[in-house]
Amino acid sequence: MSVPHDAKIFVAGHRGLVGSAIVRHLENAGHRGILGVDRSRVDLRDQAAVNDWFERHTPDYVYLVAGTVGGIMANSTRPAEFLYDNIMIHANVIEAARRTDVTKLLYLGSSCIYPRLSEQPINESSLLAGALEPTNEAYALAKISGIKMCESYRTQYGCNFISAMPTNLYGPNDNFDLESSHVIPALMRKFHDAKVRGDDSVEIWGTGSALREFLHVDDLASACAYLMDNFDDAGHINVGTGTDLSIRTLAEMIRDAVHPGASLRFDTTKPDGTPRKVLDTSRLETLGWKPRVRLEDGLLSTYEWYLANVDTGDLRGVR
Repeated sequence: MSVPHDAKIFVAGHRGLVGSAIVRHLENAGHRGILGVDRSRVDLRDQAAVNDWFERHTPDYVYLVAGTVGGIMANSTRPAEFLYDNIMIHANVIEAARRTDVTKLLYLGSSCIYPRLSEQPINESSLLAGALEPTNEAYALAKISGIKMCESYRTQYGCNFISAMPTNLYGPNDNFDLESSHVIPALMRKFHDAKVRGDDSVEIWGTGSALREFLHVDDLASACAYLMDNFDDAGHINVGTGTDLSIRTLAEMIRDAVHPGASLRFDTTKPDGTPRKVLDTSRLETLGWKPRVRLEDGLLSTYEWYLANVDTGDLRGVR
């Protein structure tokens, strides 16, 4: 059943990379009852504050996309923060949604929930089938607990709470802070800064051999809305492109878009992370959804957004 255009829809994390894309998508689709709340007003880690907000605003639908996120460096140096913040956020929002009889909730996880050495492409059934990647274990454990919480609330209370697991994301409103960003914004920032300084080479972590899959955040927003309308099953569902490329190839694509002619220097003392990570997206494709944004086009538009916003002080984490 499609979400009515006048329904109250709470996007938890509406200012972030994913949340802002979902808001854009919903607005473009004609939804008029979109709700958001700034962290300064309601700390989603505070159960009493979250309960109070839900009781006052009574949303009909919830996109739970808020969380503490980051790349290898952030995950490696702040594991307690990643574990605590993400568990508290989804626990509080899911419980408040149950208490106020929310019609449907979509919880967004991450492909890092899967074992480090999963069979590729990774099927949903691979969850908990092996050891996690050590560099993001805390974040992965938090996200796994969110999936299991949705399943448990479905079993015990009959809540229509679903879970989607996206692959690596990028796009407008991403975090370009080199201390906490993911690989695409980090590389884009490095090549941009090198161009500004006149440097002819850029250092890249690892060997460049790790294989990754990337999804534009606007495609993810489209998939989330599609799942809210068309998916009611227990168990999580993968969201991605089903194709991957090496970090070296990715770096070359970003170099060509941002700072053509620069050379790549790989710091092999730094970790590569999981050797390969590409999702089996056949379940979502069977439902009728496929991504539209080509990586080449998405990288160019993301860099254009960076150039348009970098001097305004409007970027999340760009400094």
